[in-house]
Amino acid sequence: MHDTTAPHDDDLPAVAVIGMAGRFPGADDLDAFWDNLAAGRESVRPVTDEEFLAAGGDPRDLDDPALIRMASVVEGIDRFDSGFFGYSPAEAAVVDPQQRLLLETAYHALEDAGCLGGDRAGEAFGVYAGAGDSRYYPAHVHPRHAGQPGSVALVHAATANSLGTLATRVSYELGLTGPSVSLQTACSTALVAVHTACQDLLDHRCDTALAAAVSLNPSAALGYRHVPDGPFSPDGHCRAFAADAAGTSSGDGVGAVVLKRLEDALADGDRIRAVIRGSAVNNDGRRKVGFSAPSAAGQTEVILAAQAQAEVDAATIGLIEAHGTATKLGDPIEVSALTEAFRHSTERTGFCALGSVKTNIGHLGAAAGIAGLIKAVLALEHRQIPPSLHFDRPNPLIDFGTSPFRVPTALEEWPESHHPRRAAVSAFGIGGTNAHVIIEQAPERTDP
Repeated sequence: MHDTTAPHDDDLPAVAVIGMAGRFPGADDLDAFWDNLAAGRESVRPVTDEEFLAAGGDPRDLDDPALIRMASVVEGIDRFDSGFFGYSPAEAAVVDPQQRLLLETAYHALEDAGCLGGDRAGEAFGVYAGAGDSRYYPAHVHPRHAGQPGSVALVHAATANSLGTLATRVSYELGLTGPSVSLQTACSTALVAVHTACQDLLDHRCDTALAAAVSLNPSAALGYRHVPDGPFSPDGHCRAFAADAAGTSSGDGVGAVVLKRLEDALADGDRIRAVIRGSAVNNDGRRKVGFSAPSAAGQTEVILAAQAQAEVDAATIGLIEAHGTATKLGDPIEVSALTEAFRHSTERTGFCALGSVKTNIGHLGAAAGIAGLIKAVLALEHRQIPPSLHFDRPNPLIDFGTSPFRVPTALEEWPESHHPRRAAVSAFGIGGTNAHVIIEQAPERTDP
């Protein structure tokens, strides 16, 4: 039996994070992203009248109280270094900005990992990527070809905006010859991509892998309409786990991580940013009140499955980056599921920080999990736990006093312990596909 509180056991399979890149609201790179997180800065912002009208908004809606003109956007999604990748401006204009930004981010992640250049012949380098539905194609591309059904131009345009070509575009442009898989599981897409990449690495289906996700809304400046008791916030702010939680708002984002078997990363002298100790994916099935509802049983099971694969004691996990959508019932279900899972190995209370990056940048949909994972890796690297925003009083349906969890409201130092610092990340998709990933700080480097 392995010691589940000890440093990583080299006999257990694990995956190293050797590179990362991303662009998130208010942050063009990961240094800026961490600065925002550490400062407790929110990147959801009001949309000006000028921005609303320039995006095609109806002037009659400017005074509509049900229209929430708040946005959490990645700036410059219309800009793309087409020449660098060999595209003409006209060719690039047909491609969904989600594919363009994911390609650029994938390049930067490989650059961060030291994987650019050199002879990659014979190396199985996998790509696992997901995206939100294209909002660019129906609004900006298809209308130009609507009168040409079956034309070559329309087929080309549809292909350039298809989820099916998301991963393969990266593989083609960067010359990566391993598995190339595009996937979509709603809000859990990114973590399912990470899990799938890890499984293929551990099964030796590839030697290195890129896991990435993107979600962009070119019409974010139009805002959204608030519906009472719906999933979206009445003011654009996300108050996860708080008494006044009333939903979330959508955000833009793109992120990518480069992964490698830990033993290979150590042997190759790679810079290891964190270690993925275990991950799991499952589905709720019919164990819930409706198709889009969460399931405490499903969430508990996926958390326990990840802990079992990682062979870690829940008492050694210091940070949970939660799904945390700030819905009145969703948050209590999530904390209840986490508590049930943790109680299988610890009775401690209040020791584990519980946060949600959605309080900073909104809900990134398909890319939500990659934002949470990158936040957790950065927290391990900086040895600090960033605050979760807009938390004044706890949701009365959550019994924090008897749970393992607390919500940090200021930047905290993450002290050393008798075990490596560990964090876990959750993402739950509409339809019931749940994902959970457990990560650990990078091992200390030893000079040869």
